[in-house]
Amino acid sequence: MTATATRRPATRRPSLRVERTLQRDGYAVLVGMDEVGRGALAGPVTVGVVAIDESCRSAPAGVRDSKLLAPAARERLVPRIERWCLGHGVGHASPAEIDEIGIMAALRLAGERALAQLALRPDLVLLDGNHDWLTDPARVGLLGLADGSPEPPPVRTMIKADLRCSSVAAASVLAKVRRDALMVELAPGHAAYRWEQNKGYAAPEHLDALRELGPSEHHRRSWRITGNVTEGGTL
Repeated sequence: MTATATRRPATRRPSLRVERTLQRDGYAVLVGMDEVGRGALAGPVTVGVVAIDESCRSAPAGVRDSKLLAPAARERLVPRIERWCLGHGVGHASPAEIDEIGIMAALRLAGERALAQLALRPDLVLLDGNHDWLTDPARVGLLGLADGSPEPPPVRTMIKADLRCSSVAAASVLAKVRRDALMVELAPGHAAYRWEQNKGYAAPEHLDALRELGPSEHHRRSWRITGNVTEGGTL
């Protein structure tokens, strides 16, 4: 019997295939959107946006979902992404805001802040995931627009958009680099938590410091952090 080698499937690189289809459907200006920090114990939740139209050719070589890139590679991509796209932005919602309004509303707030940095109005937002956390349910329909504020852009959700769509992957890189930099800046004042390494996520050294010191002002206190428990259960 001849042994057959099992090949690992090649990693799919993001492209503009989905974006081009949407542009042909009439959405000329598209915004890719992605978030980082949703599951962290400390620091903000951060949303990146990247706007493109048909004049934006293929994304810079190396653009991937930020989780698949080394820190140095992400940082090198930032200026190239910013030169490539029509516009870009990164918005944050603080731990205090997460505690006050909840993580989903905080994601919306960060996304709105990122979109406000664009000098253009998108025809469509392409959002990673299967849940539209950007659209405020209170502002859907005629009654929701009675305050005279502009109608929010329509949203298209897509599972694994950060792996398939160059605009969303690029947005994830901008968000990740900016949030990581914020956590590194905060780290010297809270050395025990080792945020320069774990960026506020539930790494062992972070949990050990929480058990010993309790939460700081940069932790999400509404998540009942004790070093053992966070929102939704045991770490």
